[in-house]
Amino acid sequence: MSLIGHDEAWSQWRRALDGNRMHHAWLLAGKKGLGKASFAQAAARQLLGGEGGAEHPDILTLTYGPKNKEEAKKRDDGKPFELARGIKVDQVRDIQRRLTTRPTLGSKRAVIIDPADDMEVSASNALLKSLEEPPQGTYFLLIAHSPARLLPTIRSRCRTVRFSPIGKEAMDDLLRDLAPEADIASRDAAIAASSGSPGSALTFLKYELGKPAQLMRTILEQGDRDFVLRGQLAGAIGAKQDIPRLQAVLGLARAILSERIHQHAGNPAGLVDTHAELVRLSAEQPTYNFDPGLLGMEIGTLLAQAGAASERGNG
Repeated sequence: MSLIGHDEAWSQWRRALDGNRMHHAWLLAGKKGLGKASFAQAAARQLLGGEGGAEHPDILTLTYGPKNKEEAKKRDDGKPFELARGIKVDQVRDIQRRLTTRPTLGSKRAVIIDPADDMEVSASNALLKSLEEPPQGTYFLLIAHSPARLLPTIRSRCRTVRFSPIGKEAMDDLLRDLAPEADIASRDAAIAASSGSPGSALTFLKYELGKPAQLMRTILEQGDRDFVLRGQLAGAIGAKQDIPRLQAVLGLARAILSERIHQHAGNPAGLVDTHAELVRLSAEQPTYNFDPGLLGMEIGTLLAQAGAASERGNG
């Protein structure tokens, strides 16, 4: 079953499969949480004929690896391990070595890179060589949440399929089906915070981010001169060092700020700079394990500054 909002993507993919010449590289572009990775896996299986069991030997998926050798050992021992912040050149070269052999079950092979926009520069340059001279029968599916971060030379060698945000009514139907325990208020808050991303909406409900979302919006709109709202935000986030939840909190702040940027009528430079700071915090948080309370205060301060910048930009 295809995920909601994928009809046009499937139409493009199937027309290409039925055509005389299948493009060798595809860029699946759209915000995080729209199901691009699920589409890539299903499309790759369709390309290869749907055989091979749950783990198809001719679908090679490249994503974040362990942060370092110590974390790699934890992975090999079956223990929880910390991920690297980007996809490294050694990972790309390992895939390229595998591409020198024949596919296991047929004449085709699919390589999925998720997310391609988080490749290190050296990894991007290495991948470019394979895109310029793809091995026969090899097809690349690059998943990108922010395709502008990819090298222009990589984008130019790919056929782009764009995944659009989901409308409110369709999102509500989806949440009723996938999160039946959520009440109306929680669903409405999740839809507002997700900006059309089903994955973000489900994460919102999973981590009960309604109160933090309300406080973030208030700080952004009204400011917080006496730091009371920032204190409340820190309390709503909680003191538990729960990295997935804190990453969801940071993602929520980015989504709320992105919404303001898109609505902004003046010069959004200050808002964009604040968004970049939130992106930096999101990248550093798993590594530095920021105190949740202090992280909440920092998020609140950035949003308060963004609100002030928004007023200046419109004035």
